[in-house]
Amino acid sequence: RMSRHAKKLRDHDINPCLAETDATTKCMDDNNYKKDMCTDYFLKYKNCRKFWHGIMMQRKRNGVKPEMPSAEERKKILESMG
Repeated sequence: RMSRHAKKLRDHDINPCLAETDATTKCMDDNNYKKDMCTDYFLKYKNCRKFWHGIMMQRKRNGVKPEMPSAEERKKILESMG
């Protein structure tokens, strides 16, 4: 049974980097947990977190709720950026 915290991390509306998380985990599984084999995945995850953290902080400063855009909103934000 998943904890509430684990469930939140699996929620697309809460975790904007779910795909990156899963890809990193899969890479680690596939490569016997040799981190150096998965550098690209870690980097993509880190960039994802950094990007959405910036958006979240901006929304927080502007008083926008919820601070993390929903999965649907995030898709539109990314599409608008090309």
